[in-house]
Amino acid sequence: MSISVETFFLDPNAEGTLQARVQQMVAQGILAGRFRPGERLPSSRKMAMHLGVSRITITLAYTELVADDYLVARGRSGYFVSDNAPEPPAFPAKRADKGTVDWDQVIGQQYASGLSMEKPSDWANYKYPFIYGQADKTLFDVANWRLCALQALGLRDFSALTADAYDGDDPKLIEFIARQTLPRRGILANDQEILVTMGAQNALWLAVQILLNPQRAAAIEDPCYPALRNILAQSGCNLSTIPVDRDGLPPDALPDDIDVVFTTPSHQCPTTATMPVSRRKALLDKAEANNFIIVEDDYEFEMSFIKSPSPSLKSLDQNGRVIYVGSFSKSIFPGLRLGYLVGPEPFIRQARALRASILRHPPGHVQRTVSYFLSLGHYDALVRRMSRAYHERRQVLDESLQTHGITVAGRGAYGGSSVWVAAPETVDTGKLALSLRDRGVLIESGAPFFADKSGPRHYFRLGYSSINAQRIPEGVGLIAQAIEKEY
Repeated sequence: MSISVETFFLDPNAEGTLQARVQQMVAQGILAGRFRPGERLPSSRKMAMHLGVSRITITLAYTELVADDYLVARGRSGYFVSDNAPEPPAFPAKRADKGTVDWDQVIGQQYASGLSMEKPSDWANYKYPFIYGQADKTLFDVANWRLCALQALGLRDFSALTADAYDGDDPKLIEFIARQTLPRRGILANDQEILVTMGAQNALWLAVQILLNPQRAAAIEDPCYPALRNILAQSGCNLSTIPVDRDGLPPDALPDDIDVVFTTPSHQCPTTATMPVSRRKALLDKAEANNFIIVEDDYEFEMSFIKSPSPSLKSLDQNGRVIYVGSFSKSIFPGLRLGYLVGPEPFIRQARALRASILRHPPGHVQRTVSYFLSLGHYDALVRRMSRAYHERRQVLDESLQTHGITVAGRGAYGGSSVWVAAPETVDTGKLALSLRDRGVLIESGAPFFADKSGPRHYFRLGYSSINAQRIPEGVGLIAQAIEKEY
């Protein structure tokens, strides 16, 4: 029995190449039970004419389906559904018609998202995306990343790709972090003092779980990374928020009875303030005197295009009091979700055990791909390319803000990828952000960064990692017009 060509159509919303979409179309028909073993598919010529694609596309799709045993080729007779093809379920899938559970009562603990801004999924389609932390595809080295991924998929790396490392990490990646990445921040560490994480946020979560409980106290900067504040709130610890100044976190403002301090000294989040070396030393002295631990989030040190960054807190630490958090998600791309923790062996041992209990380890293929991308020099080339582009964008942004009389409340002394802006105090930047979307402009309201929900609402952050320099002046002009209208 032959399957009519009229039963086939390509889903216009499906993703992937034409060949992949054809494969998906046929495979889904088999899995749904519409096409049965032994039934003959339309010829590649008829299918190509019906779908409006090339014949070679159909032939390649059929060939892949044969390789996966969905189809079988029979000489000159054509392609048939294989007898070994996956069978549809013996009973139809169903969903509950009604729910009888009161989830408000059942849920034991509620979790906030921790996001500072709901970024539209189609943010790249906006003409003026002044949003933080998104990658620019015009700067990323897709070709070499693909080659590294293919190399990591090779037979030589089969174990790294497929093995369950339990609580271990890719030795090639650990070696690069220890010998190349950390020394640039003045840090020396051995393999037992480094742990790969699923991004910096996962690293912060691990640190909170190990160092804090409801009987302990922590201090964070205000404003700060909202997700960190949510993680700390979930821990139940006694939390103090310390207002930052132009030099970041002031050590003298810390309470005496503190167990852990979280700080972003190189680029304070979100004000981008840089903590001077003298203040870093004062913070370390106070940590030793008051017996507390410091968690340093050094999330953007690679983007130092104005001048070299200050030494990391970890590099100045002589007493093992600093836990260092690093990330590749900012410098490679955010979807990578790969970071690392550096600290004394007893701490890393506990972090490794905790990580193993919830996710074992980050995917081996991702780790090996990154290790190749780093070791072959592609990463350094990417950072240099990004730094040049960010430097240009920063200059254009600073000039545009000055032209329109917009107040910059904080700009990183070494570079970075964003600036912290203050509108007139009567302007609610949450409402401002919504009104600007209709004009193709995306900005990030500053209110979620503050601990007090009734705190300042006139700040906002402008990122320049994903906007072309040529579009910045016009985008800033639209922001200025909107501020003037609100003011």
